[in-house]
Amino acid sequence: MIPNPLPELVLRPLVETALLEDLGRAGDLTSNAIVPADAHDGFVITARQPGTVAGLDLARLAFTSFDPRVEFTTAVDDGTRVHPDEEIARVEGPARSLLTAERVALNFLGHLSGVATATATLVDAVAHTKARICCTRKTTPGLRAVEKYAVRAGGGANHRYGLDDAVLVKDNHIAVAGSVTEAVKRVRASVGHLVSVEVEVDSLAQLEELLADPVDAVLLDNMTPDTTAEAVRLVAGRMVTEASGQVTPATAPALAEAGVDLISAGWITHSARTLDLGLDHVED
Repeated sequence: MIPNPLPELVLRPLVETALLEDLGRAGDLTSNAIVPADAHDGFVITARQPGTVAGLDLARLAFTSFDPRVEFTTAVDDGTRVHPDEEIARVEGPARSLLTAERVALNFLGHLSGVATATATLVDAVAHTKARICCTRKTTPGLRAVEKYAVRAGGGANHRYGLDDAVLVKDNHIAVAGSVTEAVKRVRASVGHLVSVEVEVDSLAQLEELLADPVDAVLLDNMTPDTTAEAVRLVAGRMVTEASGQVTPATAPALAEAGVDLISAGWITHSARTLDLGLDHVED
């Protein structure tokens, strides 16, 4: 079970917007011209490459929101790792409706499965350590909730959802405030006691300044594995430690072995490669 599954209330507006964008002013000219209005058919969605599935509810809504007569049956659950030619879902119903909604369904399913797959590659790379992989706010505008869901489907964890649910003091905030100490002072005077506070540091000197008045978490930005290990030693459990910067499946293990609690990566949402999926006609 994927933590915090998204309610349909969140998903439906995204699907309806995508369908309206595709239908335009005149609907599906191609399918309406070729496919008889009373034709009934079936298709199967299959993986064309290995990956991790996410976005099945969005795919289902793409078909059923356009035409409630469509039946959408899943063969796997979100979070499942699939192989080439493995069946993911089947759709059956009015043929025009299936062909019209196909691209929107596959766009959502392929993109979110790509995010889940990218996340899973990092999760696998650090599986021998305590570190967890998490995402960032580097998401597609309008799709943050579903992309963060896909990260969870890939075995990762979520960073803050927006600017309003946690404090993250970054380098530019520190530059404006004049110092780490002053930035933290201003934050403590402004936010409530239940708001989590994280500070980004890019040197051990900044970390030592922060340790004079620790917050909830520290983001160790673009540090080498050796420097990261020294930072973890200095923190000594007083704050949650997070590493970020140039994280790949090749670099993540060394950062994880340095002892951090979290490793964050923006590319798993903003640059994840779409998982190749196909909608194939079921022959009688």
